[in-house]
Amino acid sequence: MELGQLETFLAVVETGTISAAARRLGSAQSTVSTVVRGLEDDLGVALFTRTSRRAVLTDAGRALLPEARRLLAGAAEARTAVREADAGPAGPLTVGVVTTMHPVDLPSLLSAFTTAHPRVSVSMRVVADGSRGLLRALVEGELDVAFLSWPFRPPGSVELRPLVRTPFRLLVPAAHPAPSARQVALADLAGERWVDGPPGFGNRLLVDAAFDRVGARRTVAVEVPDVSTFPAYVAAGLGMAFVPGTVPVPPGVRELALEEPPPPWSLALATRRATPDRPVRRAVEAFVEEVRVSTRGR
Repeated sequence: MELGQLETFLAVVETGTISAAARRLGSAQSTVSTVVRGLEDDLGVALFTRTSRRAVLTDAGRALLPEARRLLAGAAEARTAVREADAGPAGPLTVGVVTTMHPVDLPSLLSAFTTAHPRVSVSMRVVADGSRGLLRALVEGELDVAFLSWPFRPPGSVELRPLVRTPFRLLVPAAHPAPSARQVALADLAGERWVDGPPGFGNRLLVDAAFDRVGARRTVAVEVPDVSTFPAYVAAGLGMAFVPGTVPVPPGVRELALEEPPPPWSLALATRRATPDRPVRRAVEAFVEEVRVSTRGR
């Protein structure tokens, strides 16, 4: 099994067809088919079920997919490590980000980093399931670093460096009948309509866990990926929402006090821990240091 075979396999998976994979790779369709058949012969299994329109992964193909990604990521890291050892931080750096990055001035941070390390190329990535997906992608080697909001203990292979920590504010539409003068119990709000992030987003994870602790379940009526926009949806009467204290509050909403509010919202920088067979790349070390300097005092 060769890296070139795995690259071709991934191209077919990601494009969905042999012909599309051939276009991506700049190869003939027959060449891609031959490489895939050779890989299947090497492994002794069929990796795809071919239809008139798609190449669909078999169970064996699905089992190979994460391993192929891991091996190719490892090969890329090896190539980059060799280049960095010779001339300092270089090569690609893939940074995972949540949709809510307002507490960190990311453009300024990246400007300072790329000015100091011009041989590093940075690409930003978001995932559909928020912080949970970013954490998974980091563990699997698809990301080098990730900004995320993770309220639980991370896997042992991941190190979290807290950057921002702020209490939640509970916002309701201005016309909501709940009195502002007294504290309310979280369990009493389970029947309300809520605005929150999709499952897996840090905000959603924290608030769902808070409801679980009081033995209540709520209904999220509107899922919005960017927590900084929650207040506008609340002002429109679509429900109530928890937002980090750093989020500006517009007219048309008011704040309620809770007897037992959720733990504070936090943003952290996540990296994989170094191991004997996978040391931390110099580009990652440099980026972590730039983040530390840029967010100092927050």
